[in-house]
Formats: sequence, C-alpha cells, structure tokens
Amino acid sequence: MMTDSLGNGLLRRLTPYPAYKPSPVAWLEEVPVHWEVRRLKYLATVNDEALAESTDPDVEIAYVDIGNVDSVEGITGGEELVFEDAPSRARRIVRQGDVIISTVRTYLRAIARIEAADANIIVSTGFAVIRPRHLDDGFIAYALRAPYFVERVVAHSVGVSYPAINASDLACLDIAFPPFAEQRAIAAYLDRETSKIDALVAKKERLIELLQEKRIALISRAVTRGLDPDAPMKESGVDWLGEIPAHWGVKQLKHLADFINGAAFKPSEWRSVGTPIIRIQNLNGGVDFNHTTRTLPVKYSAQRGDLLFGWSGNRGTSFGPFLWWRDGEHYVNQHIFKVIPLGVTKEWFYWALRAVTFHVEQQAHGIIGMVHITRDELGSIYIPLLPDISEQAAIAEFLEQETAKLDALVNKVSEAIERLQELRAAIISAAVTGRIDVREEVA
Repeated sequence: MMTDSLGNGLLRRLTPYPAYKPSPVAWLEEVPVHWEVRRLKYLATVNDEALAESTDPDVEIAYVDIGNVDSVEGITGGEELVFEDAPSRARRIVRQGDVIISTVRTYLRAIARIEAADANIIVSTGFAVIRPRHLDDGFIAYALRAPYFVERVVAHSVGVSYPAINASDLACLDIAFPPFAEQRAIAAYLDRETSKIDALVAKKERLIELLQEKRIALISRAVTRGLDPDAPMKESGVDWLGEIPAHWGVKQLKHLADFINGAAFKPSEWRSVGTPIIRIQNLNGGVDFNHTTRTLPVKYSAQRGDLLFGWSGNRGTSFGPFLWWRDGEHYVNQHIFKVIPLGVTKEWFYWALRAVTFHVEQQAHGIIGMVHITRDELGSIYIPLLPDISEQAAIAEFLEQETAKLDALVNKVSEAIERLQELRAAIISAAVTGRIDVREEVA
C-alpha cells in the first residue's frame, strides 16, 4: 500500500509544462517549447582522457570495473592498485563531475555520477566517460539513465557475443535539456524523490533478508531438532548439529545416498537440438539450455522430481539441492550431482541437504559468489538419521507448507520492490524528457 500511495501522491501533484513543440527526433515526439535537443557530443566530451601505455608502473590508481558500478548505488567498490598490476583494460581517467556509463549492453545498469574523485580513479574501457561541458552533471547522470536513452544505446549496439555501442555512436545520441538553472532544479528534485524511493526499497530488501533468515532457521531447526518441542534430547557428537532427539542417530551423507557426478561436455559438442543439458544456471529455473545428440547412460539422465545437487555454484542461488522441475529427459552436466537416496525418503533428504547447504556456506566464510565442495567432503558430513519414515514425511510436509508461506511473503515484497523501481525509472524519464514540470517542487 505504501508503494501505491507514494506513486499516486507523486502523480497527483506533478503537471506537464504549459506548452510543447515537436522534437527534431521522431522517437522523442515533443519537448517543452524552451527546451533544446542536441547530440551528446556537442554537450559533453566522451572519453576525453586515457592513461598511456607508457604510464609509470608505480603510479597508484583506484581501478573500477563493471561489477563495481550500479545505476542506483553508484560506485560500490574498486581496487587500490599500482598501474603495473592493473588489468590492461584499465585506461579511462575519471574526474569529479564525470558520468560513467557502460557501453556493453549486458551491463547497461552500470551508470554512475562521480561526485568526488580525490584518488586517481581509472575505469575499464568497457565504460564511456562523459564529461559535461554545457550540462549539469546531476541532470545528465539522470538523463543517461532514462529509458529513452538506454533504448537508443541498445539499438546502436553491435556485436553478437558481447554487444556494445561504439563511443562515436554514443556521442551522436540525442539529449533533451532545458536551461542550466532548470537542469539543476530537475536534478535536485530527482535526488530528493529517488532517495525516498531508495529508502523504501532498502527497507523492503531488509525485510526479505529477515524472511530468508527465518526460512533458514526454520529448515535447520526442523531437520536437526524435529517437530516435537518436548522430545527428549541427546548430544549428537557433531559440532554443527549439537543436540538431536534422543531416538535419532547420526550418519554420514555418503551412507545415505549415491552422489553421481554429471557428464562432461565440451563446448564443441553443444547443439541447438537433441537432449537438453542441465547446467548450473538451469537449477533455479533458467530456460536457456544447451543440447547434445550423444546418448548417455541412464545414470546421467534426470526427470521431473529427481534430486540434484549443485556442488559448484553461487552462494544462495545455484549451490545446494534442487528438485528438478521440467518434464522430459535431460542430461546432468558436470558440477551437479544426481542424488539417489538410500533408505530415506527423497522429500526429507532434500530438506536435510538444504540444512547441510547452509552449514557448508557458513564454513565458506569470506568467499563471495562461488561455493565449491567435493564429493568426499560432502559425503563425510554427518546429518541426523531418522529411523521412522513417517517422521521423515511429517518433517518434509511441514517444511513444504511453512517455507511456501515465507516464499509467498518474499514474492509479495519483491513485487513491491519491482513497482518502486518502475516508479523510480518513470519519474526520472518523465523529468528529463519534460513530460512533467518540477520547477515549483524545488522552488
């Protein structure tokens, strides 16, 4: 409801300019009568400065790559290096007031305004450095984020595997703009309104974190303690388990399932037809499949409902257990185990492996991104062993129901975040194209 009220409140009080004129570029339609439309190269320089190859190797730089930039958060990281240790693509010099924009289509969200440049900031050649000459840097930073500009960047991108826009083509894209004082007013207005939206997004993202923490705790407790809070307990003898119900035992994973590693495929063997190959990115629902025309033993085959384990994947996403979700025959790629439970139910074992995954990720402290575990390391982990199949079924059913409730809440909050982000983009677009008049809002 807060999302809707915020959006409706903004829309109610914002009005268009008194008069408009046709834009000289068809895709922009019309602009306020006192605005201008000119190519970016007449308003700013593009890639004005670059380090020479002869730069002193001991010069200290702050190197910023694509992964360190976000259009909302700005520059979120970087490396302090001497030039000799920097990647060969570390070339673009950045100054205070510059705006950097990714020229690679895949990373178009990488747009940031440089508000302070005390250090020698150098960015990857995957960026274009825009240095305003006749534009306010705050205004142009928002203008470059506007959907109309991003769409033009996409349209002018070239290449197949790594599509990007050439700097000369970027410089020829058009920008609509008002007089300088009004540019500053628009930037100030957008700073204020987007900060409100960003604060709401941050709160909702924190709520998702709390819900996910609750989900982890729920699974871990049910798997290691059971559902009866009054059950007699005993020490398991396993550090990560602590106490378990007195009638349970413990056993290593290798005695409770076969972990069959997937088949290895060379890129040259990938086809557009044949049997789909399950890769790490497919475990979470990704539908971009490679195929093979090879015929493999059934042990490499997976059907809907089969239990798989990504043993080399991304923390919190593709590492850990998954119940396969598609109909038809698929082959399992390397880096994924096909799991065949022995003497335990597949449903309960899935949740037990989910608890193991949390434990493994905690042990991999400090590792960001990929998490890796070998078959021997995984097989040596002890988990509770429930002798009663009906108790396994009860735990699995409980966790299925309770995590579904939490997942529904996460989805609801995620949808609210998406609406806020859409509102943010819409306000920026409307302000920098003259669809709304915000001058009185900052008067």
